[in-house]
Parts: sequence; structure tokens; C-alpha cells
Amino acid sequence: MEKERALIFQGGWPGHRPEEVARMLERWLTDEGMEVEVADTLDCLLDREKLRDTDLVIPNWTMGRIGDEALKNLTEAVERGTGLAGLHGGMGDAFREATEFQYMVGGQFVAHPGGDSVAYRVRIADRSHPITEGLSDFDVVSELYYMHVDPAIRVLAETTAHNGAAMPVAWVKSHGEGRVFYCSLGHTPDVLRIEEVKTMVVRGMKWASRRGKERRG
Repeated sequence: MEKERALIFQGGWPGHRPEEVARMLERWLTDEGMEVEVADTLDCLLDREKLRDTDLVIPNWTMGRIGDEALKNLTEAVERGTGLAGLHGGMGDAFREATEFQYMVGGQFVAHPGGDSVAYRVRIADRSHPITEGLSDFDVVSELYYMHVDPAIRVLAETTAHNGAAMPVAWVKSHGEGRVFYCSLGHTPDVLRIEEVKTMVVRGMKWASRRGKERRG
């Protein structure tokens, strides 16, 4: 059987160490049996047919701008069944002017009160989903993303924001025929190495992949 194919495109604001994170995700997904391509330019989104044949696309591009053709190709691919998955600013704060992208993701970064050293507890909100099944609540010290979110998302993990509101940390949703997974953690690579975070991210990316539909969940 042909391997699942994943495309990671990395770049944008360098503070999130996009290349290091992309290579980390590449290793993890390769270990799961995927064939992974890492692109350093948004030109990879100009090949419409290739995107449609890709099982999973992982944006890892904080801020920046995306061209109309690239955005159209990406959204159409997801609508046709290509999976979309990502984390932190690489997907939740990418392309601030592209509201169509934000709609597809299901949320958009607004602020991170307290900076990058906020101690908070991540609660597993949905223990019945295959991404979070068996995971326990855990603590992190990092940025706490305050986000505007789509009410249609299915929240998998959450925390308590500075104003006392429940704030989603990880979620899934559908966009056309495609599955979408997002996790707001990942300000530094060390956060991604936390066992619960790594498990949730790897499971989420496998779930979002086009072939994830063939597996349980």
C-alpha cells in the first residue's frame, strides 16, 4: 500500500523556530510510517493537483501573507478531503489577513497575557475522542493562547484563561470533506516534547490525514 503523504511548509516569524519544529514533526510522522515533505516556501501551495493528492498538510508559518492562488488551492484541497493540522502560531496565527484561512482552521490567536512563562493546567475536555483517549490532565509553563474560536469546533482540551473563561487548547472540526486538527501549544520545541502534548499532536495529525478516516474515529 502506498504511504500516507504529508506536506509541512515552514517559515514566517522566526521566533517560533519553524525549521526546528518542522523537522521534529517530520521525524515523528516518519516514525508513524508517513512520507513527509518539508517545504521552505509557500510556492509549494501553487501545485493544485499535488495538494489534492496529499493526505495531510501542516502549516508551520507564523504570520506572513499568503497569495490568493495559494490560499484557494489549499482550501479547495481540504474541502476535497486533504487533512489540515498544526499547532501554536504556525497555524493559529498564520496569515492574519486571510480570514478564509482562519475560518478553515476554526480559530485565530488574539493575545497571550503574561508572556511565555504562564503556568497553567491543560484539562482533557473530551476523553471519548481517539486523539485524547487515555490522556490525563497536565501542566505546562508557556504562552497561554487567548483565541477567537469558531463555535462549531469540537474541543478536546482546554484551560482557564486570565479572565476566568474556559479557553480551548486543542480542537477538531470538519471543512468540507477534510478533517482539521489544531493545538495551541508549541511556543518552544520543549513544550512539544511533553509526553501528553506529543501524543496529542501525533494522534491529531494522523486523525486529520485523509486516511485517518479509514482508522478508528
